[in-house]
Amino acid sequence: MVGKPKRADAQRNEKTLLDAAAAVFVASGVDAPVRDIAAKAGVGMGTIYRHFPTRADLIVAVYRHQVEECAAAGPALLASAASPHAALTEWIDLFVGFLVTKHGLAGVLQGDGFATLHAYFLDRLVPVCAQLLEAAELTAKVRPLELMRGVGNLCIGAEDNNPDYDARRLVGLLIAGLKA
Repeated sequence: MVGKPKRADAQRNEKTLLDAAAAVFVASGVDAPVRDIAAKAGVGMGTIYRHFPTRADLIVAVYRHQVEECAAAGPALLASAASPHAALTEWIDLFVGFLVTKHGLAGVLQGDGFATLHAYFLDRLVPVCAQLLEAAELTAKVRPLELMRGVGNLCIGAEDNNPDYDARRLVGLLIAGLKA
C-alpha cells in the first residue's frame, strides 16, 4: 500500500528539520544533541522523534534530502545562470557544500545501508553533472564521475579544519582549469 502524500505544510516542516539537522551536523558533527537540531529548527524534540525515530533515520533523511536538493539545483542553474559554465561552477559549489556534510555522515553510515545510499547518490548526481558538463562545452574533456571524484578528493582535506586549507579555492582552480 502506498502512503498518503504529505501535506504541503508537513513537507515544509520536514525540510526545515532536515536543513537544521544538516547545519548542526556541519557545525558540531553527527553526534550533536537532538536538542540542538530542535532549537535550530524551532521545534520541540518530540517533533524530531515523530519524524525520525532514530538518529540513523535522521542521518539517512538528511543525506537523501541533500542529494535531492543538489540534483534539483543542476537544471535550475542551467535555466537561470548567466552561462552554462557559470551554472556548472555554481553547482560544483553546492556539491562542495554537500560533500562537507556528507563526509561526516559517511562515517556513521558504514555498512550495507551506506552502499545503497552511495548508489543513490551516484544515480541522482552523475547525470546532473553530465548535463552541466555537456552544456558548458569545456575544452578539457572530463567525465562526470571523474570530476565529482576530483572535487570529492579536494574536499577531504577540509575535514581537518586546517585554516590554511581552502577546498573551495582549490575546486575553483580545478573548474577554471577545465575552461582554459
